[in-house]
Amino acid sequence: MDKIGYEMDISNSIKQKLDFNSSVYQQITQQLSIIDSFKGSWKSIERQQSKYLKELRKIATIESIGSSTRIEGATLTDKEVEKLLKSIKITKLQGRDEQEVVGYYEALEIILNSYTDITLEERYIHQLHGILLRYSSKDLTHKGQYKTLSNQVVANYPDGTQRIIFKTTEPHLTLHEMQGLIAWTNERLAKKDLHPLMITAAFVYEFLSIHPYQDGNGRLSRLLTSLLLMKQDYQFIQYISFENAIEAKKEDYYRALIEGQKNRGKENERMNGWIIFFLECLVELTKRLETKYEIYSKLKTVLNERQQAILQYVKEKETIQIGDLERQLKVYSRNTLKKDLIYLVKEGLLLKTGEGRGAHYHLISTST
Repeated sequence: MDKIGYEMDISNSIKQKLDFNSSVYQQITQQLSIIDSFKGSWKSIERQQSKYLKELRKIATIESIGSSTRIEGATLTDKEVEKLLKSIKITKLQGRDEQEVVGYYEALEIILNSYTDITLEERYIHQLHGILLRYSSKDLTHKGQYKTLSNQVVANYPDGTQRIIFKTTEPHLTLHEMQGLIAWTNERLAKKDLHPLMITAAFVYEFLSIHPYQDGNGRLSRLLTSLLLMKQDYQFIQYISFENAIEAKKEDYYRALIEGQKNRGKENERMNGWIIFFLECLVELTKRLETKYEIYSKLKTVLNERQQAILQYVKEKETIQIGDLERQLKVYSRNTLKKDLIYLVKEGLLLKTGEGRGAHYHLISTST
C-alpha cells in the first residue's frame, strides 16, 4: 500500500473508532462545554497579565515533570524535582530518575516557550523525543528514531511490578502509521470538522497504540498533549498539570486505554472510554486551576507581609510548631504569630493538627 493509501486507511479507521452512540456523545458534549466555558473566562485573567500566573506556571511545571516521570516508574517527589532543577549539573546526572527529569524539563520548556513555532511534523516529534532522552545513557542509540524492535505498553507500579497493557504496532508498519496519524490530525485541525479536544484525544490514543519509539512514548505523549492544547489556544494548561491529573488516576488511565485496545484492529474498536477519561481530566483541571488562582490571589491581596512569610516558611518545612516560627521570625512576638496562625487556619490556608504544645501547622495543598 502506498503512502496515500495508508493515510486514507488510517483516516477511515479513526473515523470508525469515533463512531459513538447518542448517550456517549451527550456526555462528551457536556464535558466540552465546561472546558470551553472555562477557556473563555480564563482568557480574561490572562489579558490582565496577572502577576500570579508566573508562580502558577512554575508550580505546574514541577508537578508535570514529577508526575509524568513517576507514571513511568521514576521515584523522585515534586520537592526533589524542584531541588534538582535549582542546581542542575548535567555532568553529574548519574541516576536514571535524574536523567529523565531533566530531559522532560527541557522538552516541556521548549513546548511552553515555542509552541507557536512547532508544527505537528515527524521532524519536530523526533526532535522532542531526542531532547526528552538527551541525558538517558541507555537510550542514546535510538533517541529521535522510530523503534526497530517490537515493544509493549507496560504499566509500572510503585512496588516495582509491571503489567503488560497491550501490544503495539510492529516496527515495519510504524513509519506509515505515524505519517497517516499526523496527516489525519493536521487535516482535521485545518478543516475544523471535529472539536480540537476530540482531535487531540484521538491523536494521543493512536500515538500510544502505535508506540512509535523504543522508549519514552508515554512521556512524549503527554508532552505532545500540551503542545496540541497550547496550539489550539487552551493556554490554561500551562498553569495546571495535566500529568498530575493522570498520575492521580493512573488505574483509570490504563483502564481507558485497555478498553479500546482489547479490540485493536477490529471493527468494534472504539475510543469512547479514552475520550471521556481525557475530557474528565481536563474538566477536573479547570476546577483545580480556578481554586488555585483564587488562593494565590488571596495570598497576595488579603495577607500582610508577615503572614506571607509564615506561609512561605511552612511551605519550606512542610510542618511547623509555634516555637519553630518564633525562632524563624524573631522580630515578632509569640502572641502576634499565634494570632496569624489562627487567622491562616480560619482562611483555609493552613491546617492545624493537635492542641496546645502539641499543635502542628501544615500548608493546605493547592494541587487538588
